[in-house]
Amino acid sequence: MKLKKINATLGLLSIAAILVHMGYTVFAYLTFYYNPTLKILTAIPFMVLVCLHAVCGMLTVFLQADGTRLDLYPKQNLRTILQRVSATLILPLLILHINTFSLLQSTSGAGQWLWFALLMFSQPLFYGVTLTHIAGSITRGLITLGLLSSNEKQKRLDLIIYIICAAVFVVATFVVWRTELAMFLPGGRNV
Repeated sequence: MKLKKINATLGLLSIAAILVHMGYTVFAYLTFYYNPTLKILTAIPFMVLVCLHAVCGMLTVFLQADGTRLDLYPKQNLRTILQRVSATLILPLLILHINTFSLLQSTSGAGQWLWFALLMFSQPLFYGVTLTHIAGSITRGLITLGLLSSNEKQKRLDLIIYIICAAVFVVATFVVWRTELAMFLPGGRNV
């Protein structure tokens, strides 16, 4: 149980860190203000926490047989399945996300518009996968830490979290797309 509590703590800290990073990124894209130091200061804590969280999560699943029989109750375990699938997809999309700006720059410069479009669509995919994992994980982390015990409160809090994550998804996608189209499309300043 100690490993699960450490993992829940790391997960909740990761969520706080990614929201700070996303907040800075949205601000930077809205204002066309880029500070590489702030980007690093908001990204590194998240990356360290999420790596520790991922390792702990894998150890929990493999060493403690934590819910490995998801096939027994597929409907009841849908949230766990979404949590694990989204966690698995975060890493490859994160690698792409880290390189997206330079890839957009090179594909637009070379007139490779199909690749440019695919890169543009990879961003909301990354946001969606990450926010899906967040939305499905917060109340579970709170339950593991003993901070939430009522099913009624969990359902209400889950609804609030899903609404917030959906709003963050829409705002981040709109702001990032609008700014990148303005930067990389010919005549993009009119976007």
